[in-house]
Amino acid sequence: MNENVWLVVPLYNEATVIGDVVRHARATFPNVVCVDDGSRDASAAEALAAGAHLVQHPVNLGQGAALQTGFEFALADPRMEYVVTFDADGQHQIDDVLVMLDQLRRNDLDLVIGSRFLDERTQPSRLKKLVLRLAVAYTNATTHTRLTDAHNGLRVLSRPVVERVDITQNRMAHASELVAQFGEMRLDGRPLRYEEAPVHILYTDYSMSKGQSLWNSVNILVELMLR
Repeated sequence: MNENVWLVVPLYNEATVIGDVVRHARATFPNVVCVDDGSRDASAAEALAAGAHLVQHPVNLGQGAALQTGFEFALADPRMEYVVTFDADGQHQIDDVLVMLDQLRRNDLDLVIGSRFLDERTQPSRLKKLVLRLAVAYTNATTHTRLTDAHNGLRVLSRPVVERVDITQNRMAHASELVAQFGEMRLDGRPLRYEEAPVHILYTDYSMSKGQSLWNSVNILVELMLR
């Protein structure tokens, strides 16, 4: 029952939805760790009640820091073979995770990264799509990777990749830092074997209000160029 898979969920002020997100995820993946990043609401209590493991930051450090803490927690489990980075606001789909895990195992990959632009299920606004495309172009030009969606938070990482990741960008630019590390990383002297997978990012009124707005995409681009 996917006992060797850990979902790492950065958590910040998501008390209204995190319980449902965790319960739905744990029906397929029992190992879920929520990293409560200084929430000011009942997020931590809701995550615990839904059955998640919980690690707490005393103050808000940012999503990059929360992911790094979650990676370190998952690495403490000797059975862990795969980590999934998964959002707390309900925009990621467990069915996509299952497909990505199968793709990684079947194709002997080290990493699978989700992409909103490989099928038509995700419908960002035209302006948001333009900003994300600019971010992809910049990332591809400055890293040893070729992606269609550099800032997608749904990823499946093998244990050797998780062991080597070291996130220092705490805020939204951590996604670009991760891609750069993936491009430079070597396993047994070889580059990472990675692929993208089409995923459905569900933009709801709630997720848009929690940071999926156009301005958030612009902030990502600015942080990327200033890091």
